[in-house]
Amino acid sequence: MARKRTVLGIMAASGLLAASVTPASAQAASTASHRTQPAQAQPAQNQAAPAAPAPDPDLKAARIQKKLEMSLGADFGGAWVERGSGRSAEVVVATTDAGEAAEIAKEGATPKVVKYDARDLASVQTGLNRHAKSAPAAVTAWYVSPVSNRVVVEASSRAAVQRFARASGVDAGAVEYVHSAAKPRPLYDIIGGERYWTPSSGCSVAFSVDGGYITAGHCGGTGTTTSGDNQAAQGRFGGSSFPGNDYAWVDTNSQWTPTPRVNRWNGTYQTVNGAVEAPVGTRVCRSGSTTNTQIWCGQILQRGATVRYAEGTVTGLIRTNICADPGDSGGALFTEAGQAQGITSGGSGTCRDGQGGGDSTYFQPVGEVLQILAQQGRELVTGDGGPGPDPGSCDGHQTTVSGSLSSGANAYQPNGSYYQSTSSGAHTACLDGPTGTDFDLYLQKWSGSSWQTVAQSISPTPDENISYNGTAGYYRYRVHAYSGSGAYTLGFSRP
Repeated sequence: MARKRTVLGIMAASGLLAASVTPASAQAASTASHRTQPAQAQPAQNQAAPAAPAPDPDLKAARIQKKLEMSLGADFGGAWVERGSGRSAEVVVATTDAGEAAEIAKEGATPKVVKYDARDLASVQTGLNRHAKSAPAAVTAWYVSPVSNRVVVEASSRAAVQRFARASGVDAGAVEYVHSAAKPRPLYDIIGGERYWTPSSGCSVAFSVDGGYITAGHCGGTGTTTSGDNQAAQGRFGGSSFPGNDYAWVDTNSQWTPTPRVNRWNGTYQTVNGAVEAPVGTRVCRSGSTTNTQIWCGQILQRGATVRYAEGTVTGLIRTNICADPGDSGGALFTEAGQAQGITSGGSGTCRDGQGGGDSTYFQPVGEVLQILAQQGRELVTGDGGPGPDPGSCDGHQTTVSGSLSSGANAYQPNGSYYQSTSSGAHTACLDGPTGTDFDLYLQKWSGSSWQTVAQSISPTPDENISYNGTAGYYRYRVHAYSGSGAYTLGFSRP
């Protein structure tokens, strides 16, 4: 049976599609055993150990803070960096116990004795948080300041801060008033594949450009207003071409920040690296807000295709064997290397029964609209704007393992067991954790009765490196999610 080709916006009152969906009613898109010896991986030959990272004064300060926070415990009052002239920096660590000043100084920090420990201040902030809805209108923000050893409340009125603290039942002595006339507003990211709304339709973002994003022309005409999937005001169509072409660009307001990301709908994002045109046969993937359980991939079958929609003919399109559904219009088509290719236009078939031989979707190439925007001094937003690369960069080791941890949890590698070293020598390891988290790595050796930590790497970053010269024996690695959750990769080599 012949399939009818349609454009793929969700229309509330239009002849384009029968589906009637409005923003108000739409659903949002959005322990170790030492008894069993594990099988050993074959050692890779001539593999170099991971290079040590270059010294970083800010990273050093973060290490000092983390170590003293753990050792001082309840007496820890916070830490900060005081910068002098040039690039000189001094790490200051606060404590409620003057007797701990020597320990702080030994670690290379300047001690400061304070009244409130960090837990006291966190408790005050929690108390204010509980009463946030009843805070006076003059109050705009509050946060813990280790420097002043108080919870700072920003407001346009001192009296308002006093009322807020009193109503919240917190220690008023731990609250500091800072005058501010600022009026904070929410800020949102523009991400490819995600939903936006016009007064009459729901479509998807393709790719961010300076000052906004590109999308399908049939989703709105020049001047049409848009809102995000969260219903926050977003911007308006700065230009649109349909039929003939099927592209448009949306100029967004200051609450929205363009990012070089496309949603992969599995908790990760594809970084957009450019817009190099890929040849026929290239594997490509599509992201859209209706089919948001995954990205859908296939091949470029043809370029320069012409399609006759009921609304008019569109020329110069990319034809693929990828499925799509209403509301995916405007979404992103990209290569596995992150090169932007097209804007979802229309097609035949559906993803509701999976992707099959009858599915065909057409895309407006991004080149023409990017050339128009270039004349305005605007470009495709590219670069590392997402959560970073997927785990897997710890290459060059004899053994590579991976896993996933929730915050506070531990994993023991390899495979919940241990490995045996039959000779003395270097044990090296590299841990690659999720960006924005703090994962730590420990090398442990069996003493005959218990596991003892013989080396560790506990920087305040997701990535760690260990190099340890040890004697023969049984070893294992402990991966600890100190803060944050996600997937990790561990590469390690043994003597």
